[in-house]
Amino acid sequence: MNPLVQPDPGLFIWTILTFLVLVALLARFAWRPLLDALERRQETIARALEDAQRARQELERLQRESAQMLAAARAESDAIVARSRSDADALREELRHKARAEAEAIVKNAERQIQLETARAVQQIRHEAVELSVAIASKILRRHVSKEDNEALIEETLKQVETRPNV
Repeated sequence: MNPLVQPDPGLFIWTILTFLVLVALLARFAWRPLLDALERRQETIARALEDAQRARQELERLQRESAQMLAAARAESDAIVARSRSDADALREELRHKARAEAEAIVKNAERQIQLETARAVQQIRHEAVELSVAIASKILRRHVSKEDNEALIEETLKQVETRPNV
């Protein structure tokens, strides 16, 4: 039989002893640093995950704040546009009222001027009518009418014209 296959108690003890020494050496010099490195790596990964979680929460908070700020800015811009429109409408209405008032003032002024010119023209026509009447009366009477007579005739004629109904 093969000597490598036969059990030898001395070899068996030395193999176990060598195995235990190797396990002790590996545990002390290989397994412990390896486990420490794995533990440090695990802690680093856990911190990175926590930092990523905090960063995600911060990003969500910033997105909410930016959405609120954007909504507030839109509302403010809408309010500004609405105020501008209402101000423009008010200004347009005010200008329209001023234009109407100016037009009415111009019309009233024109009417007043027309009335003054009409009164002046009527006065001038009356005066010319009196002079014409005096001239005709002078020719009919073939004499010259004095200034006093002329004034008396004018006053009498004016009174008659004023009492007569206007046509």
